[in-house]
Amino acid sequence: MITLYHCMSARSFRPLWTLEELGLTYELKMLPFPPRVRSKEFLELNRLGTVPLFTDGDTRMTESAAITQYLVTRYGGTSLAVAPEEKDYGAYLNWLHFGEATLTFPQTLVLRYGRFEPPERRQPQVVEDYSRWFLARLRGIDSVLTTQPHLCGERFTAADVSVGYALMLAGYLGMEEALPAAVQAYWRRLAQRPAYQKALAAQHQAALEQGVSTVPAPLVE
Repeated sequence: MITLYHCMSARSFRPLWTLEELGLTYELKMLPFPPRVRSKEFLELNRLGTVPLFTDGDTRMTESAAITQYLVTRYGGTSLAVAPEEKDYGAYLNWLHFGEATLTFPQTLVLRYGRFEPPERRQPQVVEDYSRWFLARLRGIDSVLTTQPHLCGERFTAADVSVGYALMLAGYLGMEEALPAAVQAYWRRLAQRPAYQKALAAQHQAALEQGVSTVPAPLVE
C-alpha cells in the first residue's frame, strides 16, 4: 500500500497530484502544519518532521520531486515519464528538478520571512528580494512555453507537475498576476486538469475526515 503523509497544499501536493494522474490506490494521512510542531508523534516516522513522507512497501522517501519521479518511473507504461531514449529526456529531468530546486527554494524564504516567523522576526527585504528572484527564474520556462504547451516530450509529464506546484504556490503568495503571460496561460491549463482537481478534493476531504484544518499550509500563520 502506498501511503502519503501530507499537509494541505504543501510540497507533498506534488506526489498527491501525481498519484491522481496515475490513478493509483493510496492512503492519504493528513497532518497539521507545521507537523514538527503540531504533530510531535510524526517525528517518530520522519526525524525531519517535514512532508512529504512517502512509503511504498519498504521504500521511504521525503523529497517531493524525487517521489514524483519514482512514481512515474516505478509504475511505468505512462506518458508522464520521458524515457532515456527520447530526445527530451535531459530536458525532462532538468525541468522536473528545476521545479523544486530553483523555483520553490526562493518561495520558502518568502513564506518564512513573510508569514511563518513571528511579526518581530519578519523581514520585508528578504520577502521582496526572493520574490524577485523567483519571478526572474521563470524566464527559463517562459521561453519554452511561448512556443509549446508543455515543458518537454510534446506532452504533459511529471516535469509539469513539479513546476506546476511552484506556480500553485505562487498563487498563494499573491504573485500570480506577476507571472509572464505564457506562464499564466500554462498554469491555467494545468489547474484545469481533472487529476489536479481530484487532488485538491482528496486533500480537502481527507482533512475533514481526519480532523485537520483545511487552511492551505502556505496560508498558515
